[in-house]
Amino acid sequence: MNRNFIPLVFGGDINVYSVARAFHEEYGVKTCAFGKYLTGPCIGSKIIDYKANAKLDEQDTFLSVLNGFAEEHRDETVLAVGCGDSYVQLLSRNRDKLPENVIAPYIDIDLMNSLIHKERFYRLCEENGLDCPHTFVHRREMGHDFELPFEAPYIVKPSSGIEYWKHPFPTQKKVYKAKDRTELLTVLDSIYGSGYDDSIVIQDFIPGDDTYMRVLTNYSDRNGKVKLMALGHVLLEEHTPHGLGNHAVIITEHNEELALKFKTLLEKLNFTGFSNFDIKYDQRDGKFKVFEINTRQGRSNYYVTGAGENIAKYLVEDYIYQNSLEFKIVTEKTLWMVVPKGVAFRYIKSPDIRKEMKALIRSGKYTNSLFYRKDRGIGRMLRLCKSQLGHYYKYWKYLGRQK
Repeated sequence: MNRNFIPLVFGGDINVYSVARAFHEEYGVKTCAFGKYLTGPCIGSKIIDYKANAKLDEQDTFLSVLNGFAEEHRDETVLAVGCGDSYVQLLSRNRDKLPENVIAPYIDIDLMNSLIHKERFYRLCEENGLDCPHTFVHRREMGHDFELPFEAPYIVKPSSGIEYWKHPFPTQKKVYKAKDRTELLTVLDSIYGSGYDDSIVIQDFIPGDDTYMRVLTNYSDRNGKVKLMALGHVLLEEHTPHGLGNHAVIITEHNEELALKFKTLLEKLNFTGFSNFDIKYDQRDGKFKVFEINTRQGRSNYYVTGAGENIAKYLVEDYIYQNSLEFKIVTEKTLWMVVPKGVAFRYIKSPDIRKEMKALIRSGKYTNSLFYRKDRGIGRMLRLCKSQLGHYYKYWKYLGRQK
């Protein structure tokens, strides 16, 4: 194995920047990244060589870009990292076609498809003793002729996110909350009317604001053994239609009992690489209930690096240097956010949580993925400041003006 490596990352959002920053912090290397558009936090970065191709998520274009890059860097090992579901799927589906100097640390495509398909994922959770919300699977042929085993309000989401986003429509959202059956039927008609043809998951709404959410990020080595688990207590999420549920503020949290339940599942599946679970605490029965899995690191992954466990180091030590890794559950308490502090303190209401946030900021245990002292070009900083100020308007628009 050639120990001279170069990170090749696919995507253009905060996920990409966080991964690139981790590589730069740990190894001092510059990441090469390909995305679809010349927008986002990677533009103008000193630590990323970013290029855009509008057809990057199409297989032929993707393989052409990847193979061309591998040929240009044939004397190096290319570590390919996907920062979006479509790119991760492309890497998994084409593992056997990749050049010899490319490493794509992903599971088999059949397992991946089963895990990211929400209907199949919930069935797997039930079979393995993981709690999840009460769920009803709706299919197009059912129309309006069905009965639900739980009361409104309802959470509605497509089983296949990748297929869903291929069929845009004006009222499209990442997740829907329907207050009654009438609103539920309207949502179903809109989704199926767009051309989407897979199943739709309808779930019991678990009460509680953003602070009831948790995120669990894990790394499983090339032998299918879990080596890292980092639980984050989500304090604030995004609330725009396309960004609903994206994490904006996280404090790391230690819950070994919860983490080990997911460790058992991952090792039973012989999962490899990064995984990321969205979980919500249900105060009605005191259980943590899982919503979904991402078969990659999440866009908020820097909360793990910020807590002292650099995610790039796990990939490099495992696949490039092929060193054995010790199992670790993160216990270090740190604060991560990608919105201004003013937004965070305006929309996070708990006095105890606000007090803890202030203490972590005062002690220097605070990170923002996007603001890196070694990447402070004037143009990039101006764009970041403008983007950060835009969060005030977005939260005011969707959550109202709060004090």
